Amino acid sequence: MIREIITFGHYFDDFIKKLHPKVVEKIEYIFDIIETQERISEKFVKHIENGLFEIRIEYQSNIYRVFFCFDEGKLVVLFNGFQKKSQKTPKKEVEKALKIMAQYYEHKRTEN
Repeated sequence: MIREIITFGHYFDDFIKKLHPKVVEKIEYIFDIIETQERISEKFVKHIENGLFEIRIEYQSNIYRVFFCFDEGKLVVLFNGFQKKSQKTPKKEVEKALKIMAQYYEHKRTEN
């Protein structure tokens, strides 16, 4: 295994509970790629800004995104996710993910 995937807070769990099992299966497939492959295609993962990335999931005509960051080279921390309904990733969702990422690093800093 190249990377370990963890979640922070309840955001990702809340998101995935609402999804169709086939969408969850597709997300798990992409997780497997992230965990085991050194280089990941932009088809599945894209850098957004300031160390924030998104996992890109397409199932039938629906598009989903899950935000995350790499931590200490191997760890992938999953944040919020959403179903994309427009061409561009909504700024509101990016801002929410950046806020959660800041909370994650603050939590990590105060835990050590």
